[in-house]
Amino acid sequence: MKRRVVITGMGVVSPVGSTVNKFWDGLIHGKSGISPIDTFDVSEYATQIAGIVRDFEPEMYMERKDVRRFDRFAQFAVGASLQALEDSGLKIDRNNEERVGVYIGSGIGGIQTLLENYRVLLQRGPKRVSPFLVPMMIANIAAGEVSILTGAKGPNSAPVSACATGTHALGDAAKIIERGAADVMIAGGAEAAIVDISLAGFSTAKALSTRNDEPQRASRPFDRDRDGFVMAEGAGVVVLEELGHAQARGARIVAEVLGYGMSADAYHVTSPDPEGNGAFQAMRVALQDAGIRPEQVNYINAHGTSTELGDRFESLAIKRLFGAHAYHLAVSSTKSMTGHMLGAAGGVEAIAVAMALQEGILPPTINLDNPDPECDLDYVPNHARKCDITIGMSNSFGFGGHNAVLILRRFDLNA
Repeated sequence: MKRRVVITGMGVVSPVGSTVNKFWDGLIHGKSGISPIDTFDVSEYATQIAGIVRDFEPEMYMERKDVRRFDRFAQFAVGASLQALEDSGLKIDRNNEERVGVYIGSGIGGIQTLLENYRVLLQRGPKRVSPFLVPMMIANIAAGEVSILTGAKGPNSAPVSACATGTHALGDAAKIIERGAADVMIAGGAEAAIVDISLAGFSTAKALSTRNDEPQRASRPFDRDRDGFVMAEGAGVVVLEELGHAQARGARIVAEVLGYGMSADAYHVTSPDPEGNGAFQAMRVALQDAGIRPEQVNYINAHGTSTELGDRFESLAIKRLFGAHAYHLAVSSTKSMTGHMLGAAGGVEAIAVAMALQEGILPPTINLDNPDPECDLDYVPNHARKCDITIGMSNSFGFGGHNAVLILRRFDLNA
């Protein structure tokens, strides 16, 4: 019999709040976390807005010396991980340390550190580059630092799959538990890429919204007037646990991980498959893994980035897979409020699904004023909705054609 995997703890760092409670309260009240960029000079940039984390205090989670030697993305990962561990009530000690693992990825890693040190190299020479550059920069360091700080000695890795990273991390970690290689996994994604080189790259690729005069209205998935996504930063981490292990220690169970699917578009570096084939396949595989029928899904937290092609093709894939039921389930994009957190998005959005299952409230898609005629599903426009749901899906699709889908169920011991 397949080992059941449940979520027993959650932690969030986000532009709409840097605890789970603040994050969830922001979502259900339709709060936008998008604001003008004031961390560097953006006067020459076409895009001048982003989802910046404003309320995170790294000293709450680590020593000051560690703050100085951690890139911002790793600080976020540590903060979200320690929140999740505290929420779970799990204590890591010599009795269980080899059965607790860490699986936290990042799409871009420590680009702020790389950029700062490259400037030092050019201006002051190679001898002034920080000896901490490499361990601060590499994308796997968040998983490494979390294991060092917590003492988790089990399976440890860090997926890098662009915007699908967080969902890949959760799904892969759940499979590690399912096959018996660990009892607990601390899993998720972290990102802190709002720096000039990233902004310039996305901006010149025409991927970003330029609605600079209305930042809180800029991220508008499925809306006819959308003009690109809004970059954001943060982290989302959960504690995944084998059901029996969680029950034995009396843990509070938030939700169950029911299914996981992934695929490749094999089409284009940045554009999604025009038939939505990759998204369709990843969702189909997740349903098969969960052992459920399409009509049992009540809610989808869409990838929904606010790009013309992405929103349209995701909607097409949902309609292909779910048929008539596509018009009876709710679909919303929390990126309308958080912006696109890149490699952190999947972890954060899985937490949004878990909260929706637990609280019976669907987070809205804000700024959906004039729906794209080709995006004709129920996107929970502008206001949260009370709804008793049992099964939710979370979609993440990344550059390179990487697709990852997670299915969560409201916990039922007898299910």
